[in-house]
Formats: sequence, C-alpha cells, structure tokens
Amino acid sequence: MKKLLVIAAVTAFVFGACSQKDANTGATTSAKDVYGARGSDAGQAGALKTVNFDYDSANITEAGRAILKANAEWLKANPKVKIQIEGHCDSRGTIEYNIALGERRAISVKNYLAGLGVKKDNMSTISYGEERPLDGAETESAWAKNRRGNFVVVQK
Repeated sequence: MKKLLVIAAVTAFVFGACSQKDANTGATTSAKDVYGARGSDAGQAGALKTVNFDYDSANITEAGRAILKANAEWLKANPKVKIQIEGHCDSRGTIEYNIALGERRAISVKNYLAGLGVKKDNMSTISYGEERPLDGAETESAWAKNRRGNFVVVQK
C-alpha cells in the first residue's frame, strides 16, 4: 500500500509540477497554485467540515475534535454515506515525508471517527501530501490552510 502511495505521489508530482499560462494575464503558475477545492474543502460533502492540523503533527487539536464530533453525528445519521478522508500537508518537507505525514493525518481522523461510533467500513483514507494545496503561497497563513484532513463523499 505504501509503495502504491509513493508511486502515486511521484506521478502526481511529475505531472502536477507542470506550469500553466493564464490566458487572461499571460502569467505562469504552477499546478499547485491552481488546484481546485473539492469535498469538505469546498462545502461539497454534506455537513462534513475539514479539520486542520498543527505543523508537523497528526494529532487532532481541540478545535479538530469539535469538528470531528459534529462530522461523526452527521455520518451516523447518514449510515449509507461512504467517505474518503484525504490527508494533506504544507509544502515544507520532502515529498516522501509529506506523503507519510498526510497518511498519518488521514488515519488519525479515521480512528477518531471510529472511536465516536462511525463504521470503519464506510471510511477510506488517502494521502496527497503537499500536492493538492488550497493555497499555493509560501506563507504561514497558506501553510496552515494546507495542513488538513478533507472529506470527500464517495457514495451516498
């Protein structure tokens, strides 16, 4: 499984690192700057909300626990919903390190939700490491947005 994640990460990096030219401004941006939000990042996962993490941590914060309690209640009220939990990181660290950290974050969220009574069979995890940022800037504010666990509904 880890080998598959590393291969996926390298593939995403190779293809994701390509530049694009904006048709209106002519400015060149990297794929990191143009990633579109989806799932709970974009408010497209029912009542599920994204949870954020501290720097270099997969520990769920107090604010994260409150969000996950509400997410668990919604998931238990909608038992047919299956979700994928995406682990994301900021751009600091190596690709390999960030894939592993993103995986730890996604698993941490899954285990916390399971502890609150959500069926493990209704949850899967994936790590995107740093490859799908919400904010492509290299600032503390942007990095904080990118350290997250995003929820995507895969079956209703």
